[in-house]
Amino acid sequence: MISRRQLLHSAGLMLAGAAAPDLVRSAESSGIRSRQIDNNNGLVMHVLEAGYEGSRHSAVILLHGFPELAYTWRHQLTALSQAGFHVIAPDLRGYGLTCRAPVTYADELVPYMMMNRVADVLGLTRALGYEKVAAVVGHDWGAPVAQWCALTRPDVFQSVVSMSNPFYGTPRLALNTANSSRSPGAEIDIQKELAALPRPRKHYLWYCASEKANDDMWHAPQGVHDLLCAMYHFKSADWPGNKPFPLKAWTASELAKLPAYYVMDLDKGIA
Repeated sequence: MISRRQLLHSAGLMLAGAAAPDLVRSAESSGIRSRQIDNNNGLVMHVLEAGYEGSRHSAVILLHGFPELAYTWRHQLTALSQAGFHVIAPDLRGYGLTCRAPVTYADELVPYMMMNRVADVLGLTRALGYEKVAAVVGHDWGAPVAQWCALTRPDVFQSVVSMSNPFYGTPRLALNTANSSRSPGAEIDIQKELAALPRPRKHYLWYCASEKANDDMWHAPQGVHDLLCAMYHFKSADWPGNKPFPLKAWTASELAKLPAYYVMDLDKGIA
């Protein structure tokens, strides 16, 4: 299984950098407000918001994914505010202008655990003066946070939208094991199996979680801008090769059917 440390590192380190202020200025030119808010959970969060003028409206909170920022939602911010909502999109913990210092591979993981990320959103909601919000919307890396916001505090988050990431359910813990011994089941080393294919491969998630991946992406030969444009294109409906289909099993031969930006050539990076 991929470790929590690896998952943290895959969460978007290259977006906590110099480009964020330029994106904020771009959003503000469209009538979107940028500000920093103490979220009641030990963090000062940068947010973009729209629909905040005048009387109190119902709120909608938008949680971005990887590799993204609050800026991802700039078009939805405007459209939802025109529909009468106060719409808030934060840079999540570890991203953009919420990240006050560079995140490193060896950083402590506790602040990034799921319930703390949920507390970030709940604390931000209350800091903004809301006891309830109409919806919490999560895309990609933000989707599990939105899901668990709705699961743990349905009194606050009255509806949830999950984009590009299904809900995998609550943990299923073994029952009645106190007086019996259990032998651990054999785990499939999918990375080893992928590397042993005739065309050696590796799964992108493990690559993105490696210590070298962030540096590889920062120093992509085509530049970060063109790298991100290509990533978004290949994951969109505009790429003609993007034709999803169900896999039959979690095996190397089945995973190898996926596009190479997901199951990569063993000797290549994302760039």
